[in-house]
Amino acid sequence: MDQKTNPERSASPTEFTPAELGAIAHLYRGEVYRSTIWRTRLDATTNWAVATLGIALSVSFASPGASPLPLLLVGLLSIVFLVFEARRYRYFNVWRARARWMEKHIYAPMLRGEGVPMENRWNVTLAEDYMSPSHHVGMTRAIGRRLRRNYVWILGIQTVAYYSKVSIHPTPLEGLEQLWQRTAVGPIPGQWVVAAGALFNGCWIAFAIYQLLLDMRRNRGRTRAEAMG
Repeated sequence: MDQKTNPERSASPTEFTPAELGAIAHLYRGEVYRSTIWRTRLDATTNWAVATLGIALSVSFASPGASPLPLLLVGLLSIVFLVFEARRYRYFNVWRARARWMEKHIYAPMLRGEGVPMENRWNVTLAEDYMSPSHHVGMTRAIGRRLRRNYVWILGIQTVAYYSKVSIHPTPLEGLEQLWQRTAVGPIPGQWVVAAGALFNGCWIAFAIYQLLLDMRRNRGRTRAEAMG
């Protein structure tokens, strides 16, 4: 709205009126609330994975003769939960990014006594995000982040538990031949099962490292752009 038609607006076009600041404050509260709700949904998915792993551990270690197969299946189920959680993380990241953007460009300058500067056009960026909302991170990037934060530990515990089970039950392991016998699943030889497990975990570790390196490169590029801007 033009300054001549809005008497409440101050002489400087880079300042908000009290009514506009009040509206922005309510907008910020709404974004924080939405990010909190989606944060809770992220925790729920992680809880499902942890609870499933706990059930598999209880079943497999219930007796020396219990099968280690539940520990194999829970690894696959954890990946399903990881995909669910990555999808939820993409939504959570939208609300969190908006709230963080307002904290950085509105509340932090006001706390320093600088008013609300708009030289970097942060308000245009935020307005465009509201006009054309979209996810700020891709699915593979979200999977990499949730994998590094939570699921690498879940998969690590599952792997250690599986090999501990086949090593001590029903008797301590005495050689490779016995290992292949214990790890065999129906008609699938134990060598194939062990190789598949090593490949499964190795691929996820490589994926997590690759996504970490991509995130580090993006962060360096963003920092360099902000320093030049």
